[in-house]
Amino acid sequence: MTQADEIWAGGSIMTMDPSNPRAQALAIKDGRLLAVGKDEDVWNLQGPGTRVHQLHGQFVMPGLVESHTHALWGACRTLYDVYVGFDASLPELLDAVRARCNKTEPGQTVFGGPWRPVMRADMGANPRALLDAISTDHVIVLHDASQHILWCNSRALSLAGIDAGTADIRGGIIERDPASGAPNGILAETASAPARALVQRTEAQLDEALREAVRYFTSLGFTGFKEPMAFKEELRTYHAADARGDLTMHLAAHIVHSSPLGGDIVPYETMDLLRRTFTSKNLRLDFAKLFLDGVAPGFTASFIEPYLAASGYDVASHDPDATLLIPPSDLNEMLIQLDRRGYTVKMHAVGDNAIRKGLDGIAAARAANGQSGRRHEIAHSNYVSDADLTRFSALGAVSELSPKMWFPNPGTAVQKALLGRDRVQKNQRIGDLVAAKAELIYGSDWPAAAPDANPWTGLSGMLTRRNADPTYPGDLAPEQAISLQNALPIFTVNGARSMGMEAETGSLSVGKWADFIVLSKDLTKIPPHEIATVCPRTTVWKGKVVHEA
Repeated sequence: MTQADEIWAGGSIMTMDPSNPRAQALAIKDGRLLAVGKDEDVWNLQGPGTRVHQLHGQFVMPGLVESHTHALWGACRTLYDVYVGFDASLPELLDAVRARCNKTEPGQTVFGGPWRPVMRADMGANPRALLDAISTDHVIVLHDASQHILWCNSRALSLAGIDAGTADIRGGIIERDPASGAPNGILAETASAPARALVQRTEAQLDEALREAVRYFTSLGFTGFKEPMAFKEELRTYHAADARGDLTMHLAAHIVHSSPLGGDIVPYETMDLLRRTFTSKNLRLDFAKLFLDGVAPGFTASFIEPYLAASGYDVASHDPDATLLIPPSDLNEMLIQLDRRGYTVKMHAVGDNAIRKGLDGIAAARAANGQSGRRHEIAHSNYVSDADLTRFSALGAVSELSPKMWFPNPGTAVQKALLGRDRVQKNQRIGDLVAAKAELIYGSDWPAAAPDANPWTGLSGMLTRRNADPTYPGDLAPEQAISLQNALPIFTVNGARSMGMEAETGSLSVGKWADFIVLSKDLTKIPPHEIATVCPRTTVWKGKVVHEA
């Protein structure tokens, strides 16, 4: 009889496998689950070399999958950047930038943030002057909370090649001084790409950032994640980490085809070459990324109805398609080609018009290619219109949810000022999407618009429509709350399927990888708001303990 390498026994195990929903013990061989059942069903697999772990009634469940996180960005923020938190004031941010400049050699880049739209009035008509007053010897580039808008000093603008003679960039915004017409330092969407290119990381820095990201994610209970926007440098970093044995997680990366943050369209042939070059044992690359619109605070999210006139928006000239980053006909062709080439496409879409155009693109791919089996994703899915709720299920499309973006937080007041209270109540219609039988996945978008990657506050928010942080009281559309039973698959089996790994992880089933977490609390026995305080005691990936509190 085959003997187990490891046995974990005496637990309260939620398997997420409908055919065997609860268990007491797990047996592992070569990193995979050899048996899942009662204690007495597993002990006969113990041999002289079997290592036994007594769970003493602790709660165990499959490891979580994070479907949208910029891992290297977030880890670089932790290790290298100016970061003052999402609640900091403008003076606090400027003081932090000044302190960093004082410690940094002239000529170097100082990068960080975040700044928030509520600060904009205090930045004046020429925001770059505030940064110039700190230093013109350094390159200063500060991102907003969404990371779609940059604030630059004069040196950064000069090195980015943006001056008074620079024409507007399609799909982007160059804010200008009303008196002189010169760029005032604020660059949004595609216009931000030249300044973002000034922020360079060394290979050593990225390698260290990868190790920090894996440490952080496994401490939160993740055993897999998806990188939503991968260029060559991210792919090289992930591939090298896998070769070294540092990538102790499952990873899928969406290779960029179109991104306002990265410049030109990446040719299909280049994407195919990147896929062939960097695919490795734990790195899956049959995924692509498109950006359909921007973000509401920059008036770059594409809505069917206009922003509020009181926000300063020109309602009379509203054109829903004007803020689309890809013309609909081009988008349809991109979806057809990427689907045909074997890529699952993740599309950034915040506004209801962008979401609709993304679904139209998926429909075009289905019409041209048939049912390929690839479940293309609408990332964020913030504002889904009534007419589009049922289209996700009908098209075999996936709605990615980002609860950290919508439950009451520092950006809620800005959203209401731009869109109105009634429309904000329709942000992240999770309950309606569940009722419409849409397939849902979870993404924090950390570090963009999220202070952390903690999934437990996100899960709690889905159940309560509240922020676990008492600094931000109240709720948002409480009728959209869902049950724990409906929420847990979003973080496990659905996440695994979004990586193309439904046969390998996501549930604790015989033959799958032994990817699981031991928690401090039984999720089924605590109030929903308490889930926000859950802390994994142990994270196991492929049968190996990769985190232990």
